[in-house]
Amino acid sequence: MTIIGFHASHEQVHPSALLSAVQAAEQAGFDAAMCSDHLAPWSERQGHSGFAWAWLGAALATTSLPFGVVNAPGQRYHPAIVAQAAATLAAMFPGRFWVALGSGENANEHVTGDPWPTKDVRDARLLESVDVIRRLLAGQEVTHRGLVQVDRARVWTLPTEPPALIGPAVTPATAARAATWADGLITINQPIATLREIVAAYRDHGGRGPLAIQVHLAWHEDQAEAERIAFDQWRSNVFPPPVCWDLATPEHFDVASRHTRPEDVAESVLISADTGRHVEYLAGLVELGFEHLYLHHVGQEQRPFIDRFGADVLPALRGAA
Repeated sequence: MTIIGFHASHEQVHPSALLSAVQAAEQAGFDAAMCSDHLAPWSERQGHSGFAWAWLGAALATTSLPFGVVNAPGQRYHPAIVAQAAATLAAMFPGRFWVALGSGENANEHVTGDPWPTKDVRDARLLESVDVIRRLLAGQEVTHRGLVQVDRARVWTLPTEPPALIGPAVTPATAARAATWADGLITINQPIATLREIVAAYRDHGGRGPLAIQVHLAWHEDQAEAERIAFDQWRSNVFPPPVCWDLATPEHFDVASRHTRPEDVAESVLISADTGRHVEYLAGLVELGFEHLYLHHVGQEQRPFIDRFGADVLPALRGAA
């Protein structure tokens, strides 16, 4: 069965409003939710970045939805802290929590004052962090000397079943690496040919578990307003790797996006006032093999999107599936 989830964007919405939004999403018929975990937004226009782990406790306690979070262990987060946080949420809310573990972005990690490593070093650090987290979630005492340092760490409160550790990937190469350790894969909407390559790379290298995708979209009953929302909020999010990995501050993203055009945003955001077009596109993702769809309306006002998609898109998509 296809899971249709709501993406909670901490970078764009105050955490109190975001909590109300995810509660409304459950009432509207969304099956699940996920959220980002950043220290800074990608633009000063977005203007927020609440602490994901504190918010997750409130969201899990006030809904019955399963939740996931995308996290980057190794620099801003020590892997032992990630393991403890994930174990606590999974123990309190059994079967309702997963965490996707990625190599991070400079915009969030530079605050430690440590150098921002090259991608090969970040990938190696991620693998070490994943190993540490898995061992801690299995109840082991862990000492590790490498790109991350761990001294006699142990997580004392453990869930009956450890949370799934999901691999985030936006390229086939990253998907292939994730296949060696992940319990599932999550990506973002890209050209269909690229998505096919990502899915194939993950499965061909032995990747197990569900395939999930976060879909950036913009909806308003007025097409021009949908386009304005997308350009205002997402024009600093259109840069491919390595640019998006390496820029350091919201100001840098805003400067880099000065020459972004509306048509550039339309390449990475599905912008339409026509909910039928959204249904058609999302159904195509299901046909590609994605079992979990997390819908991210890139505007800051979430309630109109939640209400309309709950009334029109979710039932039509489930009927198509």
